[in-house]
This record gives sequence, structure tokens and C-alpha cells, in this order.
Amino acid sequence: MLVLGMMSGTSLDGIDLALLDTDGEEKITTGASGFFAYQPSDRDILRAALLCADGLPTDILTSRAAWPTPLIAAETLITQRHFEAARDFLAQEKRQPQLIGFHGQTLTHRPDEAMTLQIGDGAALAAQLHIDVIGDFRSADMRAGGQGAPLVPLFHAALIGPLEAPLGVVNLGGIANVTYLSKDGAILAFDTGPANALLDDWMVQNTDHAYDANGALAAQGQVDEAALAALMQHDYFAKAPPKSLDRLDFDLAPVAHLSAADGAATLTAFSAQALAAGLAQCPQQPSRLILCGGGRHNASLCQHISRVSGCAVVLCDDLGWAGDALEAQAFAWLAARSLRGLPLSLPQTTGARQPVTGGVLFKA
Repeated sequence: MLVLGMMSGTSLDGIDLALLDTDGEEKITTGASGFFAYQPSDRDILRAALLCADGLPTDILTSRAAWPTPLIAAETLITQRHFEAARDFLAQEKRQPQLIGFHGQTLTHRPDEAMTLQIGDGAALAAQLHIDVIGDFRSADMRAGGQGAPLVPLFHAALIGPLEAPLGVVNLGGIANVTYLSKDGAILAFDTGPANALLDDWMVQNTDHAYDANGALAAQGQVDEAALAALMQHDYFAKAPPKSLDRLDFDLAPVAHLSAADGAATLTAFSAQALAAGLAQCPQQPSRLILCGGGRHNASLCQHISRVSGCAVVLCDDLGWAGDALEAQAFAWLAARSLRGLPLSLPQTTGARQPVTGGVLFKA
């Protein structure tokens, strides 16, 4: 079936869209893709909701009737922007999808409390677009004892084909995650640490830019080794995988005293060092790393990763993958799997007790 996938990540830059002709298994034929950018005022609303959700107890977060205004405003915004993005994107397409994979926007992720919150009204979106929607991809995994994240690794494995193993597929979004694939086909996946999230927050607070384009500011700075060491003291790195992170699990306190350039350099080095620490928890050193996600556009980050990982590094685009559309494609593929009752996660990717399907179907 033809499926539209939509993904709004923790970087809060906008919505990725991608069409995929797929059976949710080995048939993966890519179609058109696009991007719908959030306005600065949109990002302000979403950041306010992130901070609000971070301070709320789980019982409030899981009861929409008890939500404070910032969360309600953010969900209304997310639903409306996804409607506008899909409407405008599909207006240009001759073929219309039979299904939409709608990830929503993660506001908080608390695996230790078996709770994750992705906002967005799937029922309203289905009614507005007159297309069936599958959303709420993560809750079923958490009910089965899983972390609820990452969910893209099974799609990574489906794309890999005959590539030489062992290898790692690294998604450099707001948070970084790695999919490790061994020679015998075994898989392991987990979040490694921040990729772009902390650096983006630093840029917003210390410059007139929302992100460090191509790592230019980081390239002008010096890594503060003491601050880097302090960041690496976080207890997350000692946890065994599978494991996952919330966007706000790390903060900027260790670099607060640095100049804009030195802070950017240090945070960039931290993202790479955190990834290297994660790779050390894999069964074997990957022969190479395939870099995906927005962070692959950051030359400084990619150089750091190449240096500290000890792996050969290749960009996913060099393999013919649509790097900017990959996560949207993944949620199209996962939606097709959900409709067929196929697993979206495994014990080795999220820590669930058994392979788990998931997703909630909202009929048009």
C-alpha cells in the first residue's frame, strides 16, 4: 500500500513527510518527500510545552482532561501543522495514500515510569484529511516492559540488505540512537546521548541562530576538556542497553561559563563522545557507521565522530538513502506493519518482554 509517513522530531525544526509503497516488510519503494518548517512562534509554543511537561507528574500527563494550557496549545498546534503539511504535500501528488503514519511530537519520555507522551490528535487528523491514520506507536511497547524507543531500528535493518556487517546505523536527531547489526543478523539498538538537542538549545540561548549550520561555530571554538568530562559523568552512560533518553535528560550547566564558540565545540564533541561510549557497549566494534538524521549535515560533528569512534564513516545519502526523509519513511513503514499486526519492536531494540506490535488506528 502507499503510505504517508510524518515525523516531527525533538529538534523542533518542522515536519518531515515521505511517501512509501510498502508491505511493512521487505517491499520498500520510496516516493516523494518534503519538509514543512515550523515558524519561530511555533517553536516557542513547543519549547514552552516541553518545559511544562518536564515538571508535571505522570498522572497529570496521562490525563488529557488535567492538562495545563501549554500542553493543550501545543497539541492543537501540532495537529493543525500536520494537517497543513499533509494537505499541501499531497496536493502535489497524483497518487493518494491509503494510510498515514503519524508520530506526533514527543513532549516527555520517562521509560523508568513506563510513560511516554507524544501529542497530536490522530482522530482529528484522519477526519480532516479523509485518510486512515495510525498514531501512538510507542505505548504498547512500554506496556510490554519496553523503553518505547528507539522504533526506527527495524526499518534500518530492512534497508541494510547485503551491506557488510557488523555495522552501525546512527540517527543524529535531537537525540542520537544506534542500530547495531551483527554478521549473524542479530540486532541491538538504543539511544546513545544528545546529538543536536543540546547544541540547538545552546545556539538559541547564545546566538541569533537556531542551530550550528555545518558546525561552523563549533569549528571556531576549542573543546573544554573539563566541561566535556563533566558531561560524560552522567549515569546514563553506565546503563546497559537497550536504553532510551528524554530530550531534557541533559542540560547546559557544564558549559554555561564558556564562550558561544567554545560551548558549541564542547557540545559537538560531547555528542560524538557519547556515541563512542555507546558503541563500546555493542558486542563488537562496527566495521563502519552509516550516519543519518539532520546531524549528518554538521561537518564538525561528523569529523568528531570519525575521530573518536574508530570506525569508517559513511553518510546514508552515499548509499542512495533519502537522508532527510528517512524517519518519515520509517513511520510509514511502521504504520503498514501496525496495520498487519507485525512487530514494531523487539526485546533487543527496546527491552520489551517479547516482540511487540503497536500503533492505534484512527479511521477517516
